[in-house]
Amino acid sequence: MRDINTIIQAREKCYRCYRPLSSCMCSHVRPVSTETKFVILMHPKEFKKTKNGTGHLTHLSLPNSELYIDVDFTDHAAVNAIIGDEGNRCYLLYPGKESIYLNEHPLNNHDKRAVIFLIDSTWPCSVKILRLSKNLQALPRLSFTHTKRSQFQIKEQPEEYCLSTIESTLSVLELLNQHGTERIAQEALEMFLEPFWAMVAYQLQCASSKEDSVRFKPKEAKD
Repeated sequence: MRDINTIIQAREKCYRCYRPLSSCMCSHVRPVSTETKFVILMHPKEFKKTKNGTGHLTHLSLPNSELYIDVDFTDHAAVNAIIGDEGNRCYLLYPGKESIYLNEHPLNNHDKRAVIFLIDSTWPCSVKILRLSKNLQALPRLSFTHTKRSQFQIKEQPEEYCLSTIESTLSVLELLNQHGTERIAQEALEMFLEPFWAMVAYQLQCASSKEDSVRFKPKEAKD
């Protein structure tokens, strides 16, 4: 029989990373300062995924970031204030035919502060957020390509090229660094995913332990 303190910890929540206290990842977060502001738009369903969501970890890792939860951001006061600020040049990280391809083109902000909106959700939910949010539809889009394979071993990605929110953010930071928009130390970039790695390792350990109370369906190997 498990210790009562272990059971209590598993039920209580850390209100920074929004994970159970027994698996809090805050100690693994290595904040990275950026000139670019990041705004994470989280779908309510993603907010409930306390055991494998990376949006909160991304927010904690970026001091110059904000996080908001909704489905339709059309009338969201804080989001509209950021978009309407004349000192900001806002972008949406989302693929599109006319998106700015970050691998080849640096951001031209005209002496304004770059603000990048990130949608944290599953692909179907992100499509719905964009369809409903008229203010986001008007933003210039950013996209990138990569040769990375997601290390999110506890979650099935819809396609091989898909990355989690925190992995996508790292790719963007690396490209911004490459173009001189950011000047982030290489060591900081290398440690950016530490809370993500720790979370995945913890979940894999739970999956192999018969005594642990955390349950999830592990990723199935493809033929």
